[in-house]
Amino acid sequence: MSFLGYEGRAAVVTGGTSGIGLATARLLLAEGARVAICGRDEARLAAARAQLAPLGEVLARCCDVLDAAQVTAFADDVRAWAGGRLDLLVNNAGQGRVSTFSETTDDAWREELELKFFSQIHAIRAFRPLLEASDAPSIVGVNSLLALQPEPHMVCTSAARAGVQSLLKSLAVEFAPRIRVNSILLGLVDSGQWQRRFEARADKAQTRAEWFADLARKKGIPLGRLGHPDEPAKAILFLGSPAASYVTGSSLEVSGGVSRHI
Repeated sequence: MSFLGYEGRAAVVTGGTSGIGLATARLLLAEGARVAICGRDEARLAAARAQLAPLGEVLARCCDVLDAAQVTAFADDVRAWAGGRLDLLVNNAGQGRVSTFSETTDDAWREELELKFFSQIHAIRAFRPLLEASDAPSIVGVNSLLALQPEPHMVCTSAARAGVQSLLKSLAVEFAPRIRVNSILLGLVDSGQWQRRFEARADKAQTRAEWFADLARKKGIPLGRLGHPDEPAKAILFLGSPAASYVTGSSLEVSGGVSRHI
C-alpha cells in the first residue's frame, strides 16, 4: 500500500488529455485512485481515455473550463460517478503567451487573464461542494515559475501567473482547515508547445535531442535538460495526497534549478 494514500479516492484533472495532466492522471490511477479528466478536443479526449482506461476507473468529459455552465455540468457528472465526494482537484489548464508589453493588445491581455484566472475559479467553485464531502480534500494548481520570476518576453502570462499565485495563497487561508490548497511552479517541461517550436526551428538538420539540449543551455537550466511530464506529476501527487496533510498555502518549484530568487 502506497504511503500517499490514494487507494479508493477520487480525483479530477482538468486539461487531462496530454502532457502534465495526462501524466498526473496516469500516476493517480497507478496509486489506486479513480480519475476524471476533461479537455476541449473530443479526439484527444477519446485518445487519452483509451490510454488510461486499462489502468483503472476513468471518467472523461469534453469541457471548456472557461465556460461556467460546462464546468458545472462536468461537476454534476463527477458527483454521480464518484458518489458525491471528491478528494483532489488538479487545475492544469492553460499555456504561455509569448509577447512583450508593446506587442500585447488589450484583447490579448483580457484573453490571457481570463484563461489563467477562470480556469481556476470556475473549477474551484463547481467542485468545492464535492471536496467538502471528503475527509482529506485538496486542490493543487499547476502554475509557472513566471509567477515569481517574470520574463519580459512573456509579460502578459507572467502577470497573470502572479495573480493566480496570490489567489491560491488566499484560498489556502479561506478554505482552511477543511481544504488544503497548494501549487507547483513549473520551469521548462517538455510538452506539445515545445515540440511545435522544435518543428519550426531554423536549422532543420538539428536533431530533437540537440535542439532541446541547446535550449536548456540557453535557458541556463542547472540540470541541463527540460523536465519530463511525469516529474511535475509526481510533485502534484504528493501535494494533493493525505501524505501532505500539514502542507497548505505552499508552492513547490519543479524547474530543474532555473529559479534565481531566494
